[in-house]
Order: sequence, then C-alpha cells, then structure tokens
Amino acid sequence: MRKILVLLVCMLILASCGGKEDSGAVESNEAKTDSSLSYDQATPVSIENSLPNGATFDAMYFEHYGTNPFVSTEDDSLSTFAVDVDTGSYSVVRNYLSRGTMPPNDAVRVEEFVNYFESNVSPPEKETFSVRVDGSISPFGKGYKLMRVDIKGREINVNDRKPAHLTLVIDVSGSMEQEGRLELVKKSLHLLLSQLKPEDKVSIVTYGSNARVVLQPSSLDNITAIERAINELGPEGSTNVEDGLRMAYEMARENFHPGAVNRVILCSDGVANVGETSADGILEQIKSYAKKDITLSTFGFGMGNYNDVLMEQLADRGDGNYAYIDTFSEARRIFMEELTGTIYTIAKDMKVQVEFNPETVDRYRLIGYENRDVDDEDFRNDTVDGGEIGAGHTVTALYELKLKTENPNNIGDVHLRYTDVELNEINEITKPLSITGDAGKDFNFIAAVAEFAEILRGSYWAKEGTFNHVLEVAEQNANTEKEFEFVHMVKDAMAIEAGEK
Repeated sequence: MRKILVLLVCMLILASCGGKEDSGAVESNEAKTDSSLSYDQATPVSIENSLPNGATFDAMYFEHYGTNPFVSTEDDSLSTFAVDVDTGSYSVVRNYLSRGTMPPNDAVRVEEFVNYFESNVSPPEKETFSVRVDGSISPFGKGYKLMRVDIKGREINVNDRKPAHLTLVIDVSGSMEQEGRLELVKKSLHLLLSQLKPEDKVSIVTYGSNARVVLQPSSLDNITAIERAINELGPEGSTNVEDGLRMAYEMARENFHPGAVNRVILCSDGVANVGETSADGILEQIKSYAKKDITLSTFGFGMGNYNDVLMEQLADRGDGNYAYIDTFSEARRIFMEELTGTIYTIAKDMKVQVEFNPETVDRYRLIGYENRDVDDEDFRNDTVDGGEIGAGHTVTALYELKLKTENPNNIGDVHLRYTDVELNEINEITKPLSITGDAGKDFNFIAAVAEFAEILRGSYWAKEGTFNHVLEVAEQNANTEKEFEFVHMVKDAMAIEAGEK
C-alpha cells in the first residue's frame, strides 16, 4: 500500500509539516520490526507501583508497528490490508488504566480498540457478509472527513453450528499463580463449558516445564470429569509453550473430525522460557495445521510476565483470534456472549482493498491495521494470508480523507476477498464508497474510541488531541454498558495524566 517513494518523500517533508490542518502534511511510517520477533528480543516494560505494596511488574512485552501516514492518491490510490477481529489491546490497556498507570505506547493497536465495539450494521440475510460504508465530518480532524467501512458476518444460531472439538492447552507454570490468573482461567473455562452442546467434545493439555495430557477427548455427557480436571489444575514449573502446543496439536490431529470445528485454545501469560520462545520457533507447523482446518485461538491472562507479542502472533499464524482476559466480566463476554463467533469461523484469508478516486480524493489515511498491511498486488493472490472472521463478527476500518471537492459523487470502491469456509470457494464483493449523510451517535462514538487510542499511542496525527475532547464526544454518544465503561476509561486516563503533571 505504501510505496517506498511515498515514504521517502514523507521523511523529507515531515520536518516542515504541522498537524492535520497543514496542507499536504504527510508522515512517514516508523520502521517496522520483523513479525517473528521473539519476546526475549523485544523491550520489556515495567509497571511501576501497580500493587498496593508498591511491587513492580516487569517483563511486559509489546511491539511497535509504526503509524500509517497520509498517502496522496496520485502516488497510490489503493489501500490494502487483512482484516483483524482481535481485541486484546483494548483490554490490556483497560487493565493498565484500572491500576492507575498509563499503558506504554506499544500496547495500543487502534483497530483492536475500534473492533472491541460491535457496530450496529445489519447482518446479511442470505449472503456471507453485509457491507456498509458511511462517513461525515471528522470530529477530531479539522477540514477532514472520516469514513467508516463496516463488514458484518452472517449470524449462526448456537443450535445450528457444527459440533466443536476443542483442545484446551493451559499454562500451569509458576507465573500463572501470580494474581490468581490460573484461577481466572478456571472460571473462564467453566463459562465456556456452560455454553457447549452435548455433541461437543473437550480435551485438555497442560504445560509447565513439560506438557501432559490431563483429559482425553470427552463429550459433554461427561461434564463432571471435565469440570474436575479443570478444578484440579495447579501451578507448577517453568513455561514450555512449545511442548504444550505440540502435544495439543497432536491430540487435535488424532481426533480430527471433518464435520466439526477443530480448534486449539491456548490460555496463557505467553512468557515462554523453556524450549523455543518465538512465534516462528514455536511449532512452525501451526500454519500447516490451520490449512488442515485445525485453528488456534489465544487468550491472555496476567499483568507482569505477559507477552502480548507472542500471543497475538500465534493466533495470527493459527488462523484464529486473540483476546486478553483481565476480568471475569471479560471472560463472560468472550465465552458466553460471543462464543459462537469466537470458535466458529465463516470466512478465512479475508483481505480488504479500498480504491480511491484520485479526481475526488486528495489523500487518505487508514487508522490502525499497521501490522496487517498487504501489498496492493497481492490482494488477489490467494496464497497470501489474510484474516479470519467468526460468525456474527463485525470488522470496522476507519479512514481520514482530504477531499478535492466538498460533495463528490464518486470517491471510489471497497473490495472484499475471502474464502467461504462452508463452500470452500473464493468470493469477492465490491461496494461504492460513501461519506454522505449525517453522522449517527454510533459513528461519533467510534470516532472517539479511535482518537483515544491514537492519543494513547502517541500518534503524530493526534498530537493536538486531548482526553477532554474525547470525553466530550464519548459522553454525548455512548448508549450501551460497554460504551459507558469506555467513558470511565477516558476519565481514568485523565486522572492519571493530571496526577503526573
């Protein structure tokens, strides 16, 4: 999407550019790090004074992926990326703020903030996806428009979904004893069990210094044995993620059922310290297993000794989703309210390509998705990995636009390309772009969410943004319990900022 020439020009003129109000202001991307970065190569971040006794959590591992620049449509009219329904960054940051501490910039991925909130776009009636494109004047960028692309997957009733064959791989290493994180894992898994059907099956692998099978595949008819196996888990040893995942995948392969959802679920703090420790080194076959329809979802627990980088990348390699569970309420959301979408994939390798009309659009900026960038020429290259969408999931992408005319008739098109899991066929959808109409409350609220994330991560494009302005827009447009919780997060950030001055 972002050609080298554009980036070179960006770097040359950045020094003379101001904020978004400056005509033609363009920022270059910061250098991106290798996606195979292992946690021991990343820079750990300490959380000072996070506990009542003043103890410090260390070894929090995050990775910085840069910030998307404004791109001139005359240089590059195509914006291409893989979708992402992960939400881990939002709840990680929420955990920091709830402890009275600002998160490190690298912990913030804007798209995971935006996608934490489900859009009100209507689900498709017959097709796999419905697409809505709307936009209005940006509440945070003077002279700019904000455009939203919403993608909604078809919903599947729990009674209509395929049986689920779930292999739970649970970190029981010594670090899981901290803050009762293993106990939260147990409570989370009991919630998961409460939502499964009689024909579903569960097996359990645990790992500390080494992996072991705790429970052979068992149907929900044997719920007492499954619950007992979970209740008896206790912390022990070091953290050998490699061995745990290897054993879990072997069990999933041996018990694979072509008519079921075959998924490995990893519950861990992600800090591997025995065996291979990088996303590349831990089971290079993860992607090959995903191609054989054994997918991987990762759920993170704990603050201090937590590796966001590894957990996010493993889910990416395993064609699954990544979430971070900081509270029982978050576990309830993931394993009760959204379980079908969490485990049931309806489309894989989805890529989005937005094609702007250079005659009407001067420049654009994709907000977030920096680590999901896809080369424009690879949009229809189906060997290039995309993202995965679960049943009922919504994906939202936001763009800031500078238009050449006030009310253009044609600003471009958005193309979606994906493999339909049910039909095992590649489909492509095209919809016209639009920014007409008045912005609704949900539109303005999600704009506030994105601006908040931009400020937290120190984005150049939010350097003049304030928490006060975010709070004003969020309070005026919040409607749901989840949205009002966000309002409290903003207030927490404001209080922390005031205390640091």
